Amino acid sequence: MNRIKGLLTVLSAVVATAALLPTASAASTASAPSPASVSAVSAAAPAPCASVWSSSTAYSAGGTVSHHGRNWTAAWWTQNENPGATAVWADRGACTGGVSDFVVSEAQFDALFPDRNPFYTYRGLIDALHAYPRFANTGTPATRAREAAAFLTHADFESVGLRYVKEINEANYWRKCDYSRPYGCPAGQTAYYGRGPIMFSWNFNYKTAGDALGLDLLDNPWLVEQDPSVAWQTALWYWNTQNGPGTMTSHDAMVGGAGFGETIRSLNGALECDGGNPGSVAARVATYERITAVLGTAPGSRLSC
Repeated sequence: MNRIKGLLTVLSAVVATAALLPTASAASTASAPSPASVSAVSAAAPAPCASVWSSSTAYSAGGTVSHHGRNWTAAWWTQNENPGATAVWADRGACTGGVSDFVVSEAQFDALFPDRNPFYTYRGLIDALHAYPRFANTGTPATRAREAAAFLTHADFESVGLRYVKEINEANYWRKCDYSRPYGCPAGQTAYYGRGPIMFSWNFNYKTAGDALGLDLLDNPWLVEQDPSVAWQTALWYWNTQNGPGTMTSHDAMVGGAGFGETIRSLNGALECDGGNPGSVAARVATYERITAVLGTAPGSRLSC
């Protein structure tokens, strides 16, 4: 029943994380470039992965490990300090041939999303982690697992089990362009519709996220539906940097103890919380409880908003 509620909610009007700001008037549109004309992948081949980082091992200055699909070098002696979460580790870039030590294994990812669109790859998620290395990498093992579970819960809900890569209601595409912004909508008024695991939308979000990620998403928003890593990166950008209609980022909510309910508020605020849509809130909580069970951790407290 909760899955049906979530499905109906998304199919009726995909609630993108940015769907809470003003709409704009109609203007000209632009067609999408072909996938072959764009790429977010560096031409340089990644180095081989070093040995996987271990929390119980002491590393001297210069010691190199792999973590979340990237190599890291210690600046000084360190032990039990996660690469990416503390300044002791310097990021040496993506690597190949290593073993994923993300809190969600590939087998668990496959179990959570058995019917997902092939676009949503586990490798794409791992590649995206470098953009926000403190995500699911801060605090106790239980805290890290809960944050990953919360993030994947909203991805599951917004994209209907990762089945949809872009917003299905094309009649709403033109609404996601705010021409009051000084940079306008250079890709066309209908180009900034929801894409990716949390249906990332609006021209101002494409601009701000693109600047943060080093990608020209304002001029080429189609990257989000053409490159799995970029799709996951935009979702992680919102999760880690945006309060939305809430009072804190979803990352801060999960690592600071505010609980899963506060992440719902940060995404959709009064549209769901404080009685706005209790059925939708209940569906998200049920999905979160299911995902934490798969990851082998308790969901914690403060689940609702």
